[in-house]
Amino acid sequence: MNKKIQIWFPLLFSIAVIAGMLIGYRIRDDQPGKKFFSFDKPTALQEVMNLIQNKYVDDVKISALGDSAIIAVLNKLDPHSVFIPAEELQGVNEDIAGNFFGIGIEFNIFNDTLHVLNVIPDGPSFKAGIAIGDKFIQVNDSIIVGKKITSESVRKLLRGDLGTQAVVTLVRQGKLQKFSIIRGIIPISSVDASYIIENGIGYIKLNKFSQVTYREFMKSLEGLQKQGLKKLILDLRGNGGGVLDEATAIADEFLSGNKLITYTEGKHIPKKEYRCQREGLFENGALVVLADEGSASASEVLMGALQDWDRATIIGRRSFGKGLVQEQYDLSDGSALRLTVARYYTPIGRSIQRSYKNGERAYYEEINKRFHDGEVSSADSLKNDSTQLFTTQKGKKVFGGGGITPDIFIAMDTALFSTNLSKIYMKGTIGDFTYQYYLQNKTLLTSHSSIAAFGTQFSFTEADWKQFQNLAKKDSIELSNINSLDKKEMITRIKASLARQIWHNEGFYEIMNKEDSAVGKAIEVLSK
Repeated sequence: MNKKIQIWFPLLFSIAVIAGMLIGYRIRDDQPGKKFFSFDKPTALQEVMNLIQNKYVDDVKISALGDSAIIAVLNKLDPHSVFIPAEELQGVNEDIAGNFFGIGIEFNIFNDTLHVLNVIPDGPSFKAGIAIGDKFIQVNDSIIVGKKITSESVRKLLRGDLGTQAVVTLVRQGKLQKFSIIRGIIPISSVDASYIIENGIGYIKLNKFSQVTYREFMKSLEGLQKQGLKKLILDLRGNGGGVLDEATAIADEFLSGNKLITYTEGKHIPKKEYRCQREGLFENGALVVLADEGSASASEVLMGALQDWDRATIIGRRSFGKGLVQEQYDLSDGSALRLTVARYYTPIGRSIQRSYKNGERAYYEEINKRFHDGEVSSADSLKNDSTQLFTTQKGKKVFGGGGITPDIFIAMDTALFSTNLSKIYMKGTIGDFTYQYYLQNKTLLTSHSSIAAFGTQFSFTEADWKQFQNLAKKDSIELSNINSLDKKEMITRIKASLARQIWHNEGFYEIMNKEDSAVGKAIEVLSK
């Protein structure tokens, strides 16, 4: 008997190991709805792809076909479930993270040559000695002059791994020079501007919600409080959203107690509440939020919470209307899937998601329809879903099903529809002129002690306007018969762009806000 056991034991042991491995494998991959010992058959899509790869008459890029198939499938779901190809994923992740590795310059390509427009203070290029006006002609072994040069190709050369070296050959004052730049962490700031406008009224503009937005916002808010902040304008116009947790953290700074900020829920995602968790830094001061059709997602989460709790006055135009939550899943080939997994709701239960039953194209064209239907120019043209009417604690009527409707409507500036202005913006004429004007008048422009001083002391002369007209003519834009409103708008933009050249985005917005009707209305509301 012992001899028989000794003979059969290795075989029995092997069978047991294989069975255990098989069971473990099936347990690992077991999904609801599958039989425990079932083996999946290839789907029709997999079979088609295999047949194309093995039988098709010509060579094809199977990976590209696969990407197209994924996109086609996602188009049947909702407009915000998207496939991110591998070559685009890094840029998407950098935007979410709020930084990337690079040399720290702003540049533009004029006459087939890269010109340095700005150097980030204390960044890698600043430390290496790069200056505004430098013209790059080579990065390491790559020549970057000529008609084939693009901003994207240059960006790939300038970015790289942290701590790596970029040897740049440039022209400065007609002489060739070489600089060695060590790539560092370059922040992608969420805060475009933060300053006191007047009489304790502060202004903060957020352009997105990245993983560092809350930290940047708090730094700005604390800085304004040291300057005597009493009331605040939070500008979310054009802010397309981002990281939900960052928006709820900012909402917590405005709302007291353990108030509900938002909640999310999906078929496979249980209900999750986001509530206030700490004493906020600005729970009592008067608050205005600026919104428009570009304010979406996390911006709408923040606005919805503040509106539902009667905490802020929303000024502007109806927001985008995105009430879906996405999670990003990395795929094996380096690409990623950003899949809608839940809906979010405001504290009183509003879903502000617009309908997408007519497909993605119709969904995004709804924004354009607001222009054609007059909604952006008249509050009377606003279309709210009367079947989704809600009431706040103080009795204010608010709506779901189509974005956040402002408490005070501000029409879009009709000057922005001007043909001349559109051409000027598309050609980038203002940016080109501003850069050249700055280089020619640097001493005069930098002599102003502050943005406020620049705003009151600097004047754009008729001679300056003539110079701008001549540059526009080179871009095939004739400005000799321009109307006074268009001319005023262009001069304001030029002045703001010059301020940006010196004080970055804060300079731009501080100048532009002086002529901004929504900011003016916010100041009026807060001053009462």
